[in-house]
This record gives sequence, structure tokens and C-alpha cells, in this order.
Amino acid sequence: MNDLTPGYWCECWTEDLAQTRRPALLGCFDAYSAAQADRWIAIALRSITSALEPAEAEAAWDWLYDGRITTREALLRSEPCTVSVNNATTRITWTARPVLFLPLAHRQNTELPACAEQFRPHASDPEPD
Repeated sequence: MNDLTPGYWCECWTEDLAQTRRPALLGCFDAYSAAQADRWIAIALRSITSALEPAEAEAAWDWLYDGRITTREALLRSEPCTVSVNNATTRITWTARPVLFLPLAHRQNTELPACAEQFRPHASDPEPD
């Protein structure tokens, strides 16, 4: 168990509220401190705040100024956290939860293993005319 590293698994999900589809995972991040986890959410939220409707933008700024502290305190108590904003028919949700990371073979800091370079995405089929 000594090889396990405590941290936080962070995700960003989008959901179309006008559809019955499941939410889609937009991105994820492995944070190694509560500060790094809430910073990841804050940077993403701050970058879209100007595009939000006024009431949602105000709620976003409230979280950035006050709610972020509560989020970090909860993460330090090993509690999962969620931050969501809605814009028109889209909901964006960021989550951060405490985890124990397993070591990956050949992984150094945030670099991928050497074998990752061997995999290339396949070209998609051309659109029919």
C-alpha cells in the first residue's frame, strides 16, 4: 500500500438539458493537492464566466470568491465536491473527489509512458457526398 499516492480525481461533464442523453465527459485531471483540484475547476469556470447568462455568471463569481474556500475545505476533509453552472440548455459540472492513485509503469510526473506514442488515432471515414 506504500505505492499508493493520495490525490483528487477531477472531471468536467456537460449535459444537454433539452435532450434525454446521458452527460458527456469533457475532460479529467489528476490533482495531487486540494489546492490543485479547486484551481483546475476555478480556471475552467473563470474562462467561461463571461459567456454565461447574467444570473449564472453571478453564481460563478460567487463560487470563485467564496464557494471555492468551502470546496477546498471539503476536499481537505476527504469529501467529494461538485460545482455546476447552467447556460441556456447546457449544464457544465465539475467534480473533484479524493482518491488513491496507483503507480503507472514508466510514468514520470505528468508525462505519459513511452508506449503511448505507439498509438495513433485512426482517420475517420470521409463524409459521403
